[in-house]
Amino acid sequence: MDKNDPEIKFFYEKRALENGYNTVAGIDEAGRGPLAGPVVAAAVIVHDTGFTERIDDSKKLSEKRREKAYLDIIKRCDIGIGVSTVEEIDDLNILNATLLAMKRAVLELKVMPDYLLIDGKMDVRVPSERTYLISGESKSVSIACASIIAKVFRDRLMMEEDKRYPRYGLCRHKGYGTREHIEAIRKYGITAIHRKSFGPCGSGRGSRSNKKWGG
Repeated sequence: MDKNDPEIKFFYEKRALENGYNTVAGIDEAGRGPLAGPVVAAAVIVHDTGFTERIDDSKKLSEKRREKAYLDIIKRCDIGIGVSTVEEIDDLNILNATLLAMKRAVLELKVMPDYLLIDGKMDVRVPSERTYLISGESKSVSIACASIIAKVFRDRLMMEEDKRYPRYGLCRHKGYGTREHIEAIRKYGITAIHRKSFGPCGSGRGSRSNKKWGG
């Protein structure tokens, strides 16, 4: 039995539907840990589990497989994407900015879901009932889809930023705190897309909440 079979990972969605809920959305985010760029969240309602690509935690897929899965997902699902800017991250702190991005993602869906499956203990501020799933990308196909959508969407944003700031290697590390990135910050300073409240980028509001900047 393949644990990555979407039908098997549809357990929590099916249980919610059998309990009388009409629309179930999975939620996940990408980009809480980087030193630069926005945090992106996705909310996904799966209408068709007949995926031709592997649907799993985005971190377990190669970039090429994520891109293929992304295209497969958008054909079969209702998708909402929410973004919180660098300015919002510095002003609100990364946790609150992530929750804001998740709320925006839910509100971007074509219909308001009455049940949410959320990766981790993230108290998304919408009125829907919900289940929190630790390592939810491995347990719920909806969350796995959201993981892929958020990751690919954010990576594409960072590839565009690499054209503006080619000296930082954003196309390779996507803003995370790699040695290459930190050395570039030390050499060239920070840019408009760096999080001033994170580690070597400087200090600012929310810096206590963002001590684990390299995660």
